[in-house]
Amino acid sequence: MVTIRTHKIADQLGSLGEFIASQRRAAQLSLRQLAAQTGISNPYLSQIERGVRKPSAEVLQQLAKALRISAETLYVRAGILDPDDHPATSVEMAVLADTAITERQKGVLIDVYTSFVKENERNATNGQTQKSTMQPASEKE
Repeated sequence: MVTIRTHKIADQLGSLGEFIASQRRAAQLSLRQLAAQTGISNPYLSQIERGVRKPSAEVLQQLAKALRISAETLYVRAGILDPDDHPATSVEMAVLADTAITERQKGVLIDVYTSFVKENERNATNGQTQKSTMQPASEKE
């Protein structure tokens, strides 16, 4: 059984490294540029991308910040968080998959969406009903 577990961990790390590498390329960053932005050594980052090393939660957080993606996404891919407890929303997946916008724009859209979701959760726990405060331009006159 230990062998099966080891393979699963190796598969997860490979998947994590591949994901980080694809996000880096999508952000149009070289390995050296990402290493400089995160304070992670170039060889260590290369090992993470190749699935040779398992990064700590702190390193994943630095990578997420530099790549402008959710740290939770990296934690789930690394096996730190349970994917059932932290599912990616279809909105987030659609934004990340969109090739018509830049990585920076994707990050902004996801941040705005996440803030709306959190606001609605706060309102729901406070017993407030959801009402739109925005009016169409034709009604403002």
